[in-house]
Amino acid sequence: MSTENEGTNEGNAVPPAPSAPPVPVDAPAASTHPEHGVPPRTGPRPESQEGDPTAGLPPVPSGAPDGTSAAPGPETGAWPPPPPPATPAYANGGSGAGWGSTYQQPAPKSGGGRGGLIAAVLVAALVAGGVGGGIGYWAADSNDTSTGSTTVSASQSGGDLKRDAGTVAAIANQALPSTVTIEAESGSGEGGTGTGFVFDKQGHILTNNHVVAEAVDGGKLSATFPDGKKYDAEVVGNAQGYDVAVIKLDNAPADLKPLPLGDSEKVTVGDSTIAIGAPFGLSNTVTTGIISAKNRPVASSDGSSSGKASYMSALQTDASINPGNSGGPLLDANGSVIGINSAIQSASNGLGGTGQSGSIGLGFAIPINQAKNVAQQLIRTGKPVYPVIGASVSLEEGTGGARITEEGAGGADAVEQGGPADKAGLKPGDVITKIDDTAIDSGPALIGEIWTHQPGDTVTLTYTRDGKTNTTEVTLGEREGDS
Repeated sequence: MSTENEGTNEGNAVPPAPSAPPVPVDAPAASTHPEHGVPPRTGPRPESQEGDPTAGLPPVPSGAPDGTSAAPGPETGAWPPPPPPATPAYANGGSGAGWGSTYQQPAPKSGGGRGGLIAAVLVAALVAGGVGGGIGYWAADSNDTSTGSTTVSASQSGGDLKRDAGTVAAIANQALPSTVTIEAESGSGEGGTGTGFVFDKQGHILTNNHVVAEAVDGGKLSATFPDGKKYDAEVVGNAQGYDVAVIKLDNAPADLKPLPLGDSEKVTVGDSTIAIGAPFGLSNTVTTGIISAKNRPVASSDGSSSGKASYMSALQTDASINPGNSGGPLLDANGSVIGINSAIQSASNGLGGTGQSGSIGLGFAIPINQAKNVAQQLIRTGKPVYPVIGASVSLEEGTGGARITEEGAGGADAVEQGGPADKAGLKPGDVITKIDDTAIDSGPALIGEIWTHQPGDTVTLTYTRDGKTNTTEVTLGEREGDS
């Protein structure tokens, strides 16, 4: 059955993106890096051979991740489709070469090298300043016959200073106790670390699907709080398409404090942001920045052979997000969660030869309004529900929008008979350029934006046909589950 996330491969085009999650298939290694840090894994893991991701708006280009000619796409009808090669990476460090390559934390270096030089310069500057101050005081006091000490002390030590509400320090102090470092391990012993945060008092933790994917089928899962308390956990539900998962702590403590959830619809460009996570395994790390953009279409995957694509209309932030931040909260200036850190765009092929790249100020978070709805659905039923329009769209670049393909998955109709798109009068070859007031420039942009809605919502689609612009109203259908 043809669904909204479905697409067809045309030439070297990226595999199709279904409107609702059809049957999942293996995805090729993506050029994106997950935001969760990865501890050493057993057995060698291939490093990413992908080229540098494209800067700016995360595209969905064609071609193979390693720059060679694209391999044949999966059979149409599979869902989710493999992500394009140059898309933002997940900010964790699960399995695979993209956001799943292993990370071996380097041994501490001696005081030599550039780092040591910088430290030495700082020390020299402080000594020089101290000497200058001493000479200045001696000159002023040379005509004074007193012999008493003139030591001057600060009224309070740094640790006793009061942090006003709304400062980064105050927000971090409130949020850190409700943030956890997640360790996921598959049955074969492979896995990694990511981040999550307390969603409710019943012990549910909200995180990314790719953070816990290793532990979904018979693996091990644990969550560690900043105070060192560690709890075993289990996956309550996971949504591969949304890249959202909910886990629950075993024997959860009674004093859990859920983080307050904000309203991602009210976020605007320039708003302050605070990200919390475990970059490269460094738990409880806090970074700051701003909202750089909204509604960024992002298509990402873990880069593993079994990885599934996820799509989001993301919040973009320049807060430093690295592998290990995946699943962690993105907070606003009030300390409310406005997003889940999920992906990064990176300009490098790896840090220290590990195959994972660091932050260049292009991080992406799933808006919390969407993540909240998905989490509540997972807690209720254990399965995600996706809104669909019932039409296959192409992920090919340069179409000026989301073009409905001529043929759907497995030779099915591109526009599902009796489905939402069919009822709205859409036909193969139509190019969708807007959903309500949001511009659509590609298939992934269409999917990500549709998935911010709920089944049953009515949206206005703007599309072109034979050079003419038209509009139509579509009531979204639904698809349950990832397969």
